[in-house]
Parts: sequence; structure tokens; C-alpha cells
Amino acid sequence: MKITILGDGGWGTALAVMLAHQGKQVLIWSAFAEYAREIDEKRENRKFLPGVSLTQEIKISSNLEESIRFGETVVFAIPTQFLRNVLYKTHPSWFEEKIIVSVAKGLEKKTLLRPSEIILAHVPHARLVVFSGPSHAEEVARFVPTCLVAASPNPMLARFIQTNLSDENFRIYTSDDMIGVELGGALKNVIALAVGIAEGLGLGENTKAALMTRGMIEIARLGIRMGAQANTFFGLSGIGDLITTCFSPFGRNLKVGVLLGQGKTVEEITKSMEMVAEGVFTVEAADEIARKYQVEMPIIHEIFDIVSGRKKPEAAVSSLMKRKLRPEFMGSQKHR
Repeated sequence: MKITILGDGGWGTALAVMLAHQGKQVLIWSAFAEYAREIDEKRENRKFLPGVSLTQEIKISSNLEESIRFGETVVFAIPTQFLRNVLYKTHPSWFEEKIIVSVAKGLEKKTLLRPSEIILAHVPHARLVVFSGPSHAEEVARFVPTCLVAASPNPMLARFIQTNLSDENFRIYTSDDMIGVELGGALKNVIALAVGIAEGLGLGENTKAALMTRGMIEIARLGIRMGAQANTFFGLSGIGDLITTCFSPFGRNLKVGVLLGQGKTVEEITKSMEMVAEGVFTVEAADEIARKYQVEMPIIHEIFDIVSGRKKPEAAVSSLMKRKLRPEFMGSQKHR
């Protein structure tokens, strides 16, 4: 089985290492020719996944067309905000007869689209699967037991990915809920910002637990309104991914949140980071989608105010705690 990984970030590289370990023929595509040569020569992605060796069997290329044509399965491991730009450089015919797997987590800032929607706009008849769950690259590359979910409206495609990518360290479940799987993966990054901000402010575990719990309720509320299945948000791509992102020392969004809580600006933080913290881009889109669907998402809204510089973290906490008192569950999605 030949697999192309589009994107030289940490997650794409970790997938390549894991798939090569399974005996797959793997190629990593990098948008930058010079960096592709460095990875190929050093056999290490020092910028995005340092300390992990790449076997000689893993091919590295900066030629986009040749890379796509190499794989029977093509994995898009490109940050959501850059996904469209890469697709513009391709032709839909390059993907004929191939399975496309999207592992991006985010919402496009300008269009509010999910990664699968961006891909389908360019490749309308794509045989598409979305792949998400609690899966930090650093652990996957060390073959730490990991569980994910592969979602597709075509159950045969989801089962194909499940059967061919699972092994003793990598267990895959299937789903037909692409909307829920993608929203869980995208919006949990925003809640991770909130948990990081609480940590940066010196608040306790009570606060962080409340943000995670109420944050997931907000995510599910929006997802259900958009047509997702409620159970998805309490599975691997929902609460599972949220837990990992909010507790792991590898979590970029958590780190950004801590710095925001300590008084740093988004501009100051992003200048010092090599990797993309998707939550910073996703929060604006999430806030706009919530307004579009008329769903109340107070945590998401307050985080957007912090990220955009309109409100200090301390004031956002106060706003959340002073909201009108109500039952925890109202028994209807129409009530917030």
C-alpha cells in the first residue's frame, strides 16, 4: 500500500513513521524544497518532530504532482488555513481512484468551512475520509497505544481505512458523522485556549474542569444544530481529543492559552512559534458560526474577545461567572 502524506508538520511526520513501521510505502511532501532536502539528508524533522528518526524507506519530496500520483491513499496533513492554497496547485484528475484522508483540525477563517468542505469544493467527487481523535504526534511516533475515529458518509471507505491502518498500537473506530468529527477536532482547540488561559491566570483545577465540561456542551450544542450526531462529541473526536489537548504538555493551543493568561498578545506569541496553534484562527470562525446558527456559546465568545484584544482574561472570567443562573440541562437544544 502506497501512502502520500501532504504536509511536513509534526502530525504528518508521525503518521509517516507509524505507517512505515507497518510496512507501508510512504512519501512525505513538503512545500519547501530546501527543507525537504534537509529532512531527507538528516532523516529527522528537526523543526516539527525533533528526536524522531525517519527510516530510509520514507521518501521525501517537494514535487506536488509526483507526490500525489505516488500514493493510492493521499493524506492531507496541512493546517486548515493553508489547505486551500495547496489545493489550488493541484488538479482534480490527480486524485482519481485515490482515497483522500483529511487529518486537519480547524475551520477556515474567511469562509467558515471545515477541511472536508474545502477539499470537496476542489475535488467534488473525492473518496473522502476524515481522521481525528486524541493523537499527539510525539506519542504516535513512539508507537504509544492510540485510538482514533475515521469518518465518512461511505462506510466502505471508513472501514477500508480502519482495516488497513490499524495495528497493535493504532486502533481505529469508524463513524458516518464527518460534521461532528471535524467540529470536535476544531473547536476543542478553542476550549484548550480557555483552559490554558485559566492556568496562566493561576486559577485552579475547578476552573479548568468547568471550562472543559461546559466547553464540550457548547461544541455539542452547535454541532447538533449543524446536523451532527450528539454521541460523536462524547467519543474519541470530541471529549477524548479535548482531554488530551487540555492536559498534554505537547498541546500547542494550551501553551498559547497559558501565555495569553500571563498577559502576552497573540502577535507576540505567534512570532515565537514554529507550529500553528489552530485555535487562534478557529475561534473567530467559531464565534461567527455560532451567531449564524443562533447558538449561544459564551466560552467561545469570551475567548474570541481575548484573542482579538477586546477584553482582558480577568474580565472574561468575570463575565462568564456573572452570567444569568440556570439549570445545567434544560432538556432542549433550544434552551441555553
